[in-house]
Amino acid sequence: MTDLTRLTAADLADRLRAGEVSSVEATQAHLDRIAAVDGAVHAFLHVNADEALATAADVDARRAAGEDLPDLAGVPIAVKDVVVTKNQVTTAGSKILEGWIPPYDATLVEKLRATGMPILGKTNMDEFAMGSSTEHSAYGPTRNPWDTDRIPGGSGGGSAAAVAAYEAPLAIGTDTGGSIRQPAAVTGTVGIKPTYGSVSRYGLIALASSLDQAGPCSRTVLDSALLHDVIGGHDPRDSTSLPERAPSYAAAAREGSGGDLTGLRVGVVTELGGEGYQPGVRASFDAGLAQLREAGAEIVEVSCPSFSAALAAYYLILPSEASSNLAKFDGMRFGLRVEPSEGPVTAERVMAATRGAGFGPEVKRRIILGTYALSAGYYDAYYGSAQKVRTLIQRDFAAAFEAADVLVSPTAPTTAFRFGEKVDDPMAMYLNDVATIPANLAGIPGISLPSGLSDDGLPVGFQILAPARADERLYRVGAALEARLLAADGTSVLAHAPELMNATEGATR
Repeated sequence: MTDLTRLTAADLADRLRAGEVSSVEATQAHLDRIAAVDGAVHAFLHVNADEALATAADVDARRAAGEDLPDLAGVPIAVKDVVVTKNQVTTAGSKILEGWIPPYDATLVEKLRATGMPILGKTNMDEFAMGSSTEHSAYGPTRNPWDTDRIPGGSGGGSAAAVAAYEAPLAIGTDTGGSIRQPAAVTGTVGIKPTYGSVSRYGLIALASSLDQAGPCSRTVLDSALLHDVIGGHDPRDSTSLPERAPSYAAAAREGSGGDLTGLRVGVVTELGGEGYQPGVRASFDAGLAQLREAGAEIVEVSCPSFSAALAAYYLILPSEASSNLAKFDGMRFGLRVEPSEGPVTAERVMAATRGAGFGPEVKRRIILGTYALSAGYYDAYYGSAQKVRTLIQRDFAAAFEAADVLVSPTAPTTAFRFGEKVDDPMAMYLNDVATIPANLAGIPGISLPSGLSDDGLPVGFQILAPARADERLYRVGAALEARLLAADGTSVLAHAPELMNATEGATR
């Protein structure tokens, strides 16, 4: 019998359309899988079985009545807990929002519902999306299905782990400095950061408003493209939403799957390599480059000198915007409220007690950094200077894209590290995003797809970057590389994951 949880989203959608399987069966299979393995993985903070099955039953009834449904109708999905969902607990991984049930849906959730995609539940994350390991969740860490002693990346480790552990065929993540792409790299999955403004931010709990972007998590490039087609598009409720209609990303992925990239110029960014990269990561990246060359692409080297200051600029801009965005969590309007244990109960003392108890140490660290950077006398020296660096990075990208159609690098400098290795060293943790941060500062799209295994037997991510509004290039090039790597290896990277293959099976139908 076919295990429905091992099918790609595209394959599952085809079977649903053909009537070979029902959405209720597919949804129940994934709920069974969650029940079987999530005790070890902890990808989910909240599982929404009743609503997911009700959505699935509605899709089945509409399909049986002959209704023409969207491509992904009936395909289950998981949603990162930073995305607001009506009548479902949404916490952003923080105690300050424990038990909060929003009265409305984010725009992208409205689109998932309109498509008829059963929402399995909400996935774990670093608190308010601040982290690279999901160790900063107030509800305990998510574990990497490849090795449960290792991190699944962050901040969207729950979404990536759910997809890698076959608990969901698709998931929604958000990427502020790499929070979709870095988890994808260390879990052997595919993650897309779309062009800034191409997917609505309405209903995302904001971390850094000029950097945040929601996007797809999946096991194949085509699956991400299909999901991107669902969630993309203009939203008048988001003032930063791009007005133009996007092309079909699924069509671009299908075009690229033929593996021919003749005439494409691929730029290798000098500053996104070298020291600090694990040897096995570099070797896997070089093997991916060789595949692109064999596909007909021209490999050129490009320099983006301002990238050397990207990390410093990012860790001034993000905390500054975070300190402003998180000011609303004050114990006065919604969420946690803590009153002082002694003394007068004033608004100021309630706010201090609530924020002291409700925010974790990483969130507090970044609020302090951001408040300092925005303070009188320091604004120009810190926040203002960081914005100038951001402009230089955007100019570097513009020049690089004159010489190349896409840019490539390893997604992360190392494979998944063990729990506790970097949690007490903020700088070491921040360096995990050294290759992904520049894309967020410039607002351009990026993809991470698995390029193979490192010498430690863990997956490596291959990052592809494209100019703003040219996301279809990611799908064309990514699908071509994926097809060639699959042909060379004979099986997907996830097929090599020992923890996944030995996990309790509970989803065969």
